[in-house]
Amino acid sequence: MDKQKLDQMRVTLSKLEDIKNSQESIIDKINHVITDLFQSPDSELEKSMEAAHQKSSDNVDAIREAIDTYEMKINKLENQG
Repeated sequence: MDKQKLDQMRVTLSKLEDIKNSQESIIDKINHVITDLFQSPDSELEKSMEAAHQKSSDNVDAIREAIDTYEMKINKLENQG
């Protein structure tokens, strides 16, 4: 097993986790804006925020899938050593 390669893959995995966490934070902030719109309705802004929420949710799903796949590669390399 190439320890250097494995270490680099773990660094990349950590970065992927950070990206996922950032996207989840964006979703939380969008939800706050949507909640605020209950007090001061704006249908155009609400529509935009709902679209942004969906895109961010899709990003989280895609990143989560990438993380799962990458973790399997790491595990496979670890088990070979």
